Amino acid sequence: MFAWIMTYRVDYASFLTTIDAICAVVMLYLLVRRPSRRWFLIALAAVVIGVVAGLIACWLTSDVLDVFGVSLTPVTRMWVCLGFAGIAIAVVNLWPSRWWRKAVAIVSVPLFVVAAAAGINVDFGAYRNLNDAFGVDPYPALTLAHETANSMAQAQVTTQDWTPPAGMPTRGRIGTVSIPGTVSHFDARPAVVYLPPAALVVNPPTLPVMIVFSGQPGSPADLFTAGRLDSVLNAFASTHNGLAPIVVSPDQLLRPNFNPMCIDSPLGHSATYVMVDVMNWIRGNLRVSRDASSWAVGGYSQGATCALQFGAAHPDRFGTILAISSELGPTIGPSTVAKAFGGSKAAYAAAMPAAVMARNAPYASELAIFAVGQADTRYTRFAKTLLSAADNARMTTQFVVSPRTAHDWNTVRYSLRATIPGIAAHMGLK
Repeated sequence: MFAWIMTYRVDYASFLTTIDAICAVVMLYLLVRRPSRRWFLIALAAVVIGVVAGLIACWLTSDVLDVFGVSLTPVTRMWVCLGFAGIAIAVVNLWPSRWWRKAVAIVSVPLFVVAAAAGINVDFGAYRNLNDAFGVDPYPALTLAHETANSMAQAQVTTQDWTPPAGMPTRGRIGTVSIPGTVSHFDARPAVVYLPPAALVVNPPTLPVMIVFSGQPGSPADLFTAGRLDSVLNAFASTHNGLAPIVVSPDQLLRPNFNPMCIDSPLGHSATYVMVDVMNWIRGNLRVSRDASSWAVGGYSQGATCALQFGAAHPDRFGTILAISSELGPTIGPSTVAKAFGGSKAAYAAAMPAAVMARNAPYASELAIFAVGQADTRYTRFAKTLLSAADNARMTTQFVVSPRTAHDWNTVRYSLRATIPGIAAHMGLK
């Protein structure tokens, strides 16, 4: 029973329409009382106070304190106001009233909160169920012994020579693996790995590989749970004889609300972990191409910033960069320079992706894709600045805009659907 509750889809229309309908009925009951001028004024005042309180809460957290790092959308602000208004109506029904009205008022509070939270979740496109919301990793440990043994023992098959064998799975496999910080001593959480159908057979072909990063706060599973990356890859594989890039999503954060900024600093050797430990693990455990043109790096938000940092700094390792809603550079706020760059503003400026691109220009064949939500004005400015820097560095660039979305997972899902086929083609999967 508990497992069913934790995995029940809260982003489906069946749940959303049901909870909204229940809330509407409850709200109507709480509003309809014996007609009187006094009750009308009380109810009206409660709604107004609730809406104003919701607007103030959004203004303080989003526009003044910038708690979330992005501006809340009008849809999210609407749900916050509706939630506050519902709670206000519930409160004024606690007295004077009959006991059953008080009971309904008390029960209505969590209902209004859940409905508002569900509406906000749909706007951000973040969680499928309560497991996602509480950060429970839905994927089992991935056993690589079979794949690894065959990858190393059999003669290598190129994707051009590949013929899918009988019995090949129709979908890829996702699981978690432990990638130790042997050189970096970075105590990372388990990584998430996607193996396409062609990688699950006895003698798999040599495949391209993507290293991807979720944002902060977040976990390595986010691009699969919230981003639905596996669905995009499976769709591609279904029309390409089971071929698709292998995807590895390592932990660049250490924990959800911590940000080592994908550099080596007193906050942790995140850069060495990715560029040495993770890359060595991939080469040692998966049948992947050694050619930089067959390697891509991508991510969302803070993870996109990491992707730009690594891709711009290492054109000898990566041929493609996918940056979805990237920041301009690594940051943890006002303390960034002091905590991570030894107080050196020059060192911080040199670490910005635009500066790295300028130093390494001209790039020979690197593809850089920048994607943003249409309503995400702040990160659209960032993306256009970075796009200009990539153009000046002679990268091949693309700019993708997700219609009617903001800094959220709806943007991520649109961007992945729009770019993965082209990225795979650039990596050699025509």
